[in-house]
Amino acid sequence: MAIPEALPEDIETRALFMRCLGRHFPIVDLKGRLVELEVGEVVQEPSYMHSFWIEQDYVRLA
Repeated sequence: MAIPEALPEDIETRALFMRCLGRHFPIVDLKGRLVELEVGEVVQEPSYMHSFWIEQDYVRLA
């Protein structure tokens, strides 16, 4: 739904978030206001090989 403004400075992280924007991903885990998403399909790895945590404010549940 949106990309967090407070991301690490490296370009690869921002590029990964840009590739994920507007797509659907499985939720792996929830911890408080954080959601873990399996995003391996945008990095051409099996989805279980790549995930990240993001605040729920930036995710729309489908």
